[in-house]
Amino acid sequence: MVESQSNPKKMMWTTLAMMAFSTVWGFGNVVNGFVYFDGTKVIFSWIIMFLLYFVPYALMVGELGATFKNAEGGVSSWVEATMGAKWAYYAGWTYWACHIVYISSKGTGGLRAMAWGIFGNTLWYDSLPTAWTQFATLVVFLFFCWVTSRGIQVLKGLATVAGTSMFIMSILFIIMMFTAPAINPHANYYSINFNWKSLMPTFNIKYLTSLSILVFAVGGCEKISPYVNKVKNPSKNFPKAMMALAIMVMISAILGTFAMALMFDPQIVNKNLNEYISNGPYMAFQRLGEYYHVGGLFMYIYSWCNVIGQFSTLVISIDAPLRMLLGSKQAKEFIPKKLLKVNKHGAYINGIWMVVILSGSLIAAQALLPDAQSVMAQLVKLNSTTMPMRYLWVFAAYIALRKQQAKFETSYQMTKSQPLAYTAGVWCFGITAACCIFGIYSPDSFTLFLNIITPIILVALGLILPAIKKHEDVAILD
Repeated sequence: MVESQSNPKKMMWTTLAMMAFSTVWGFGNVVNGFVYFDGTKVIFSWIIMFLLYFVPYALMVGELGATFKNAEGGVSSWVEATMGAKWAYYAGWTYWACHIVYISSKGTGGLRAMAWGIFGNTLWYDSLPTAWTQFATLVVFLFFCWVTSRGIQVLKGLATVAGTSMFIMSILFIIMMFTAPAINPHANYYSINFNWKSLMPTFNIKYLTSLSILVFAVGGCEKISPYVNKVKNPSKNFPKAMMALAIMVMISAILGTFAMALMFDPQIVNKNLNEYISNGPYMAFQRLGEYYHVGGLFMYIYSWCNVIGQFSTLVISIDAPLRMLLGSKQAKEFIPKKLLKVNKHGAYINGIWMVVILSGSLIAAQALLPDAQSVMAQLVKLNSTTMPMRYLWVFAAYIALRKQQAKFETSYQMTKSQPLAYTAGVWCFGITAACCIFGIYSPDSFTLFLNIITPIILVALGLILPAIKKHEDVAILD
């Protein structure tokens, strides 16, 4: 009886695999892969990315999660246990700083989704001067910063609903697209060539500088680490769940790419790159509705799911990373006291002001771009360059864990071979770092400038805060 109380019911490995799949994967990843990598030529890259990066990444997360099963701070807790408090602060800072760009993109994405949901296209929205669209984005961003400061919870609950519905829409798109020719055989479909030339990528500068898009797409599985020890027999079933996850994501990516290939000609996509980066998912659902003789129905459903998803994620992205950073054990040691101020609603008010200044500045700077489509395309690229930087700490923590293997007990190990474990950790760290660095390049000088200056400012600020805190402590002693 005692055993049953202390050992609650464990979840099946299939349940964990589905949870991870809905967390990691989305329809936007399929579209971005198709657009950036010349249609079906992305399939080779997807397969290599899954086998040589995603699978070891997921298994390393499993080992870290199983070893530090009671740690609530995620990656920061892993880094603190293996590398020390100061490195844990830098890990927490990186996780927060990466969200500065992400936050900027949510307002832009939400307004674009709203334009599709109201007008059925973005012709009017894209024709507006960029200063106007960025002003509207800034107003939306400031409103949701206010919502966050007031501790309003309603949108956070909607995020789960929106996320689930978007996941379902992504799966339905693939199924419905492959059944469309049977429903409407006379519609205009493109033929797919399964020859070597149409499936192998062209290894050039564009290819190397776009790889960060794929790394960004498959990252984030560390979010499921708290569930490692909630699976029956984790040493056996967790890797099984991760392999199932990798297979499901790979199948979704490949079938989704073929579904897109039936709809869009890569040559036309390449000539209108910004338009397809900005509007690709909506155009796909619009065309799917035409195949099923329901007009824009699917596009409107997708658009409004995305409106809710973008704006609710905006609130969570302002609030959650900030709480993880300022509410951590390292905060009192490395972050100035003023930033730790909490208002009567329990929100880190000065931290929110820091978000306002940094994300607001990025939103304002993008008013210099020629149009709203350019803004969206730039944000996708900037996100793919900055967001994977947080994955580096996963691999650093894993390498440090294996170096101190005797200190820790775990219910699961990716491999018992130390050389293989080190190789996997260093390999994934190197791939992530290389993709982030290559992803900075852009033929557009302003985009290149933002890609360089944004990480520099965020890293510099992360280094300056502990110095301010140290000065603050000295002043108190004096």
